[in-house]
Amino acid sequence: QVHLVERGGGFVQAGGSLRLSCEMSGRAFNNKDMAWFRQAAGKEREFVAVIWWSGSRTLYADSVKGRFNISRDNTKPMAYLQMNSLKPEDTAVYYCAARLSDYELKTGPSEYDYWGRGTQVTVTS
Repeated sequence: QVHLVERGGGFVQAGGSLRLSCEMSGRAFNNKDMAWFRQAAGKEREFVAVIWWSGSRTLYADSVKGRFNISRDNTKPMAYLQMNSLKPEDTAVYYCAARLSDYELKTGPSEYDYWGRGTQVTVTS
């Protein structure tokens, strides 16, 4: 049983930064791709970023490219999302997700088997 716990959400002014973390327990971490999704009120869950099991490959949504950075530490095991230059439209519940890795980085929520409960990020203007 895989258990994911997100931390680091909160309130921040536009232009500020937050760092989210995701701690995984229960199964092997270093054979899983780790991703971040977000869901704003009244909207569907959307892809933010994904990192390959080894950390050597990443993929970002166009809306966050250049502002967000996904990383991981396979020794801990933790995944992170560094969010810079935050905008009010980044306000959402942010979810950590995991899937058994294959060669392709996936961006669809249905591709992921394991989910955390989410952490709220609110960006004020």
